[in-house]
Amino acid sequence: MWPRILLLAVLTVAAWLSWVVIIPVDLPQSPYKLTIGPNRTLGQVARSLADEGIIRNRNIMMLLGRAQGMDRKIKAGLYQFNGSVSMWNILQRLADGHPDEASLTVIEGWNFRQLRQAIDRNPDIVHEARDWSDAQLLQQLGLNDIRPEGLFFPSTYLFTPGSSDLELYRRAYATMQQKLEAAWAARKPDLPYHTPYELLIMASLVEKETSLDADRPLVAAVFVNRLNKGMRLQTDPSVIYGMGTAYQGNISKADLRRDTPYNTYTRNGLTPTPISLPGQAALEAAANPANSSALYFVAKGDGSSYFSETLEQHNQAVRKYILKKGSND
Repeated sequence: MWPRILLLAVLTVAAWLSWVVIIPVDLPQSPYKLTIGPNRTLGQVARSLADEGIIRNRNIMMLLGRAQGMDRKIKAGLYQFNGSVSMWNILQRLADGHPDEASLTVIEGWNFRQLRQAIDRNPDIVHEARDWSDAQLLQQLGLNDIRPEGLFFPSTYLFTPGSSDLELYRRAYATMQQKLEAAWAARKPDLPYHTPYELLIMASLVEKETSLDADRPLVAAVFVNRLNKGMRLQTDPSVIYGMGTAYQGNISKADLRRDTPYNTYTRNGLTPTPISLPGQAALEAAANPANSSALYFVAKGDGSSYFSETLEQHNQAVRKYILKKGSND
């Protein structure tokens, strides 16, 4: 009797696994598009597919995927499926590693050098410009006599594998021009910068000073107020950018005194070029700073900043948040 029960149990489990893994599921739309970001894990993909009813059991998908080593080599991109699909079909497609559309993610706050490195390292791109200088690349893009910093919009770009790197540069440049034109058209009146390029410079400074969306308009307000009063911007990220490869993770008082075109402690006004690739929120903040009289800000240590209108208030904030001394110490 026990062998029969055992056999029945084995057959039941086998039938269930066949239903889970091999039997196709009708897709809610065709083509069904599965987009996998650059840092998305197999577990996240399985959970998303289960929530949408595309697979019947996410734990089985994770076990099978790990058995194939996919949890370590899942490839970002867009995968399309038509009609119906089984879990096994999806796993095999992901293991194959050839998405219908590959992806390139450009991070807000990167500089142009980091953008070039990301493009040069992407295996799905044909690298025409890899060995070109920045000047040669810009010439091919029709951007003569201009610095590349800040001209390319940070975003995730989907593309057909085998696309040229020049096409990616053109798309990122065109997207930044579109975003910049829109920000310029929607800007507040009487800002202390007079061209879209100067707004782009301001946005790049804001981008590097904070990653918190809520603080960006306030940071922009501080910089605008300082420009209007003839005060120097005194922003560390611009000094770091001017140091180039000499920057090794720390900035000293000597670095703040050493004059470069990007040292906003020694020079008035905006930097000569952007210092980073600003995103949408930074562009909007530069175009529409907060209504604030603040002239100073200091990092609080939790990702946010404390804004002050007077030097006395700022010094108190520095004691509290940087020197870690209470107001009564």
